[in-house]
Amino acid sequence: MPDSPAARAVELLLRSGAADIPHPGGTLHAHLTRVHTRLSDWGARPALRLAGLCHAFYGTDGFATALLPLEHRAELAGVIGPEAEALVHLYASCDRAATYPGLGGPSPVFHDRFTGRGFVPTPRRLRDFAELSAVNELDIARVDPEFRQRWGPDLLVLFTRLRHLLSDRAWTDCREVLGTAG
Repeated sequence: MPDSPAARAVELLLRSGAADIPHPGGTLHAHLTRVHTRLSDWGARPALRLAGLCHAFYGTDGFATALLPLEHRAELAGVIGPEAEALVHLYASCDRAATYPGLGGPSPVFHDRFTGRGFVPTPRRLRDFAELSAVNELDIARVDPEFRQRWGPDLLVLFTRLRHLLSDRAWTDCREVLGTAG
Protein backbone atom coordinates (compact mmCIF):
# COMPACT_ATOMS: atom_id res chain seq x y z
CA MET A 1 0.00 0.00 0.00
CA PRO A 2 2.93 2.47 0.35
CA ASP A 3 2.81 3.07 -3.40
CA SER A 4 -0.96 3.57 -3.59
CA PRO A 5 -2.35 6.78 -5.10
CA ALA A 6 -3.54 7.82 -1.63
CA ALA A 7 -0.08 7.31 -0.12
CA ARG A 8 1.51 9.27 -2.98
CA ALA A 9 -1.09 12.01 -2.52
CA VAL A 10 -0.26 12.26 1.19
CA GLU A 11 3.43 12.53 0.32
CA LEU A 12 2.65 15.37 -2.11
CA LEU A 13 0.43 17.07 0.49
CA LEU A 14 3.23 16.95 3.04
CA ARG A 15 5.86 18.17 0.54
CA SER A 16 3.49 21.01 -0.37
CA GLY A 17 3.20 22.16 3.26
CA ALA A 18 -0.36 21.05 4.07
CA ALA A 19 0.72 19.98 7.56
CA ASP A 20 1.82 23.55 8.31
CA ILE A 21 -1.27 25.40 7.06
CA PRO A 22 -3.82 26.24 9.77
CA HIS A 23 -7.37 25.08 9.12
CA PRO A 24 -10.40 24.54 11.37
CA GLY A 25 -9.74 21.43 13.44
CA GLY A 26 -5.95 21.71 13.20
CA THR A 27 -4.15 21.78 9.87
CA LEU A 28 -5.14 21.53 6.25
CA HIS A 29 -3.55 18.07 6.16
CA ALA A 30 -5.70 16.93 9.10
CA HIS A 31 -8.84 18.29 7.42
CA LEU A 32 -8.06 16.58 4.11
CA THR A 33 -7.36 13.31 5.90
CA ARG A 34 -10.70 13.52 7.74
CA VAL A 35 -12.49 14.26 4.45
CA HIS A 36 -10.87 11.22 2.80
CA THR A 37 -11.81 9.01 5.75
CA ARG A 38 -15.42 10.24 5.77
CA LEU A 39 -15.78 9.61 2.04
CA SER A 40 -14.47 6.09 2.64
CA ASP A 41 -17.05 5.67 5.42
CA TRP A 42 -19.73 6.82 2.97
CA GLY A 43 -18.65 4.15 0.48
CA ALA A 44 -17.44 6.62 -2.16
CA ARG A 45 -15.59 5.20 -5.13
CA PRO A 46 -11.76 5.52 -5.16
CA ALA A 47 -11.56 8.53 -7.49
CA LEU A 48 -13.97 10.52 -5.32
CA ARG A 49 -12.07 9.57 -2.14
CA LEU A 50 -8.81 10.73 -3.76
CA ALA A 51 -10.46 13.97 -4.86
CA GLY A 52 -11.58 14.50 -1.27
CA LEU A 53 -8.05 13.98 -0.02
CA CYS A 54 -6.76 16.54 -2.52
CA HIS A 55 -9.71 18.90 -2.94
CA ALA A 56 -7.82 21.99 -1.75
CA PHE A 57 -4.71 21.61 -3.92
CA TYR A 58 -5.69 24.59 -6.11
CA GLY A 59 -7.40 26.50 -3.33
CA THR A 60 -11.17 26.96 -3.29
CA ASP A 61 -13.62 29.83 -3.34
CA GLY A 62 -13.77 29.48 0.45
CA PHE A 63 -10.07 28.73 1.14
CA ALA A 64 -7.68 30.76 -1.00
CA THR A 65 -4.44 28.97 -0.07
CA ALA A 66 -3.30 26.78 -2.97
CA LEU A 67 -0.73 24.00 -2.66
CA LEU A 68 -0.10 23.85 -6.41
CA PRO A 69 -0.68 26.39 -9.18
CA LEU A 70 -3.11 25.40 -11.91
CA GLU A 71 -0.19 25.08 -14.31
CA HIS A 72 0.80 21.94 -12.36
CA ARG A 73 -2.44 20.01 -12.90
CA ALA A 74 -0.51 17.26 -14.71
CA GLU A 75 1.59 16.69 -11.60
CA LEU A 76 -1.45 16.06 -9.43
CA ALA A 77 -3.07 13.94 -12.17
CA GLY A 78 0.08 11.82 -12.26
CA VAL A 79 -0.32 11.13 -8.55
CA ILE A 80 -4.08 10.57 -8.18
CA GLY A 81 -5.18 9.89 -11.75
CA PRO A 82 -6.98 12.08 -14.30
CA GLU A 83 -10.52 11.42 -13.05
CA ALA A 84 -9.74 12.38 -9.45
CA GLU A 85 -7.72 15.40 -10.56
CA ALA A 86 -10.60 16.59 -12.76
CA LEU A 87 -12.87 16.44 -9.69
CA VAL A 88 -10.31 18.42 -7.66
CA HIS A 89 -10.22 21.04 -10.41
CA LEU A 90 -14.02 21.15 -10.66
CA TYR A 91 -14.35 21.64 -6.91
CA ALA A 92 -11.61 24.28 -6.79
CA SER A 93 -13.02 26.18 -9.76
CA CYS A 94 -16.51 26.67 -8.35
CA ASP A 95 -17.67 30.25 -7.99
CA ARG A 96 -19.97 29.52 -5.08
CA ALA A 97 -21.94 32.77 -5.10
CA ALA A 98 -22.82 32.29 -8.76
CA THR A 99 -23.26 28.50 -8.72
CA TYR A 100 -24.99 27.59 -5.45
CA PRO A 101 -28.32 29.38 -6.08
CA GLY A 102 -29.03 27.24 -9.17
CA LEU A 103 -27.84 23.92 -7.79
CA GLY A 104 -30.59 21.41 -7.32
CA GLY A 105 -32.69 22.77 -10.16
CA PRO A 106 -33.00 21.55 -13.73
CA SER A 107 -29.83 22.04 -15.80
CA PRO A 108 -27.88 23.91 -13.11
CA VAL A 109 -25.14 26.14 -14.49
CA PHE A 110 -21.74 25.70 -12.86
CA HIS A 111 -19.69 28.92 -12.87
CA ASP A 112 -15.91 28.51 -13.12
CA ARG A 113 -14.09 31.13 -11.03
CA PHE A 114 -10.85 30.59 -12.98
CA THR A 115 -12.26 31.15 -16.47
CA GLY A 116 -15.48 33.05 -15.78
CA ARG A 117 -17.36 30.57 -17.97
CA GLY A 118 -20.52 28.71 -17.15
CA PHE A 119 -21.44 25.15 -18.13
CA VAL A 120 -23.87 22.40 -17.20
CA PRO A 121 -21.97 19.50 -15.62
CA THR A 122 -22.81 15.88 -16.32
CA PRO A 123 -25.08 14.24 -13.74
CA ARG A 124 -22.16 12.21 -12.33
CA ARG A 125 -19.91 15.26 -11.98
CA LEU A 126 -22.76 17.14 -10.33
CA ARG A 127 -23.27 14.29 -7.83
CA ASP A 128 -19.53 14.20 -7.15
CA PHE A 129 -19.46 17.96 -6.63
CA ALA A 130 -22.41 17.78 -4.22
CA GLU A 131 -20.77 14.96 -2.26
CA LEU A 132 -17.43 16.82 -2.05
CA SER A 133 -19.21 19.98 -0.97
CA ALA A 134 -21.10 18.14 1.74
CA VAL A 135 -18.12 16.25 3.12
CA ASN A 136 -15.98 19.38 3.20
CA GLU A 137 -18.53 21.61 4.90
CA LEU A 138 -19.63 18.90 7.34
CA ASP A 139 -16.06 18.32 8.46
CA ILE A 140 -15.62 22.01 9.22
CA ALA A 141 -19.01 22.15 10.96
CA ARG A 142 -18.04 19.18 13.15
CA VAL A 143 -14.84 20.78 14.41
CA ASP A 144 -15.85 24.46 14.53
CA PRO A 145 -18.99 25.31 16.52
CA GLU A 146 -18.86 28.97 15.43
CA PHE A 147 -18.82 27.94 11.77
CA ARG A 148 -21.74 25.54 12.39
CA GLN A 149 -23.68 28.28 14.21
CA ARG A 150 -23.08 30.87 11.49
CA TRP A 151 -23.32 28.76 8.32
CA GLY A 152 -25.13 25.60 9.40
CA PRO A 153 -28.69 26.74 8.61
CA ASP A 154 -27.72 27.94 5.12
CA LEU A 155 -25.76 24.74 4.47
CA LEU A 156 -28.72 22.63 5.56
CA VAL A 157 -30.93 24.52 3.09
CA LEU A 158 -28.35 23.97 0.33
CA PHE A 159 -27.89 20.27 1.03
CA THR A 160 -31.64 19.76 1.36
CA ARG A 161 -31.96 21.17 -2.18
CA LEU A 162 -29.17 18.79 -3.25
CA ARG A 163 -30.62 15.75 -1.45
CA HIS A 164 -31.30 13.95 -4.74
CA LEU A 165 -27.58 14.26 -5.59
CA LEU A 166 -26.23 13.05 -2.23
CA SER A 167 -25.62 9.49 -1.11
CA ASP A 168 -27.82 8.26 1.72
CA ARG A 169 -24.84 8.31 4.09
CA ALA A 170 -23.98 11.90 3.15
CA TRP A 171 -27.58 12.98 3.70
CA THR A 172 -27.68 11.24 7.09
CA ASP A 173 -24.54 13.13 8.13
CA CYS A 174 -26.03 16.41 6.88
CA ARG A 175 -29.05 15.93 9.09
CA GLU A 176 -26.98 14.81 12.09
CA VAL A 177 -24.39 17.60 11.89
CA LEU A 178 -26.52 20.47 10.60
CA GLY A 179 -29.98 19.50 11.80
CA THR A 180 -29.41 21.33 15.06
CA ALA A 181 -27.41 24.21 13.54
CA GLY A 182 -28.49 27.70 14.30
